[in-house]
Amino acid sequence: MEEERQLRGRRRKKRRVRKRGILFMLLIILLAAGAYFFMQYQSGKKLAEESDLPEVEFNNDEENEGYENILVLGVDSRGEEKSRTDTMMLVSHNKESNDVKVVSFMRDIYAEIPGYQSYKLNTAYYLGGVDLLADTLRNMFGVEIQHYALVDFSSFEKLVDIAAPNGVEVDVEKDMSENIGVSLTQGQQRLNGKELLGYARFRADNEGDFGRVRRQQQVLAALKEEMVSVSAIPKFPKLAGAAQGYVQTDMPALDQVKLATDMATGGTEGIERLTIPVEGSHSYGNYAQAGSVLEINLEQNRQALSEFLGQPLQ
Repeated sequence: MEEERQLRGRRRKKRRVRKRGILFMLLIILLAAGAYFFMQYQSGKKLAEESDLPEVEFNNDEENEGYENILVLGVDSRGEEKSRTDTMMLVSHNKESNDVKVVSFMRDIYAEIPGYQSYKLNTAYYLGGVDLLADTLRNMFGVEIQHYALVDFSSFEKLVDIAAPNGVEVDVEKDMSENIGVSLTQGQQRLNGKELLGYARFRADNEGDFGRVRRQQQVLAALKEEMVSVSAIPKFPKLAGAAQGYVQTDMPALDQVKLATDMATGGTEGIERLTIPVEGSHSYGNYAQAGSVLEINLEQNRQALSEFLGQPLQ
């Protein structure tokens, strides 16, 4: 009996030693992972130190439990103090289902800009920054805007190359080279940041800006597909660090990470998209102060936007 008790004691001791060994290894792994994430995050922040995004004042709509709308703007500053927005998207995130919907607003929409005479929609940012553009969209379309994100096109290229060092897979619809700084060949391609931006900005065809907006939405969907892949996970810390300098937004860093995770992993497959003006709701006009513009049926587009987002308009 005494020998049996001693044997059981030795077995328990071995189990305790084994458990301590496993816990020690887990601790080492956690410390190593933490160090990796911290170093990658700091590496991303260091890359972003050269970014020179403007300070932004933004009056947001109140948060609600059902959804949040984020005004995403792409600008081509080229070192200029003022610039216009070439990309204007409303990204709507349903907090319950995690579904994502994207609305693109054409830059040539003839818009009533508060405090100014009517101009093209993208002139609102030039005149008064994010706040004035958001107010213009609220007044015209009755939509809520809880947050904004502003990215310069040069920053977009760098963020893409961090997120997808091997490129982003896109089905290039035609050969492209005119006025985009790169040469693209028709067919399935993996595009780096500069090429992806060139694809999104191409408009030297019969579709003009309508084709460009459609390709911008295609690029956004391709980026989402890239970010949900397992191979992209190790790049998240570096990307998060770089985003702190490359993307100007009113959202705290932790909220950005949570939103990106929810949008990438939840909801239905793909991203639903809408372009304003909708088909058959616009004509072309020309004004001395604005040039060639899109004159839209405002009520028809407000209704289409409300139905698409599933949100009441203000």
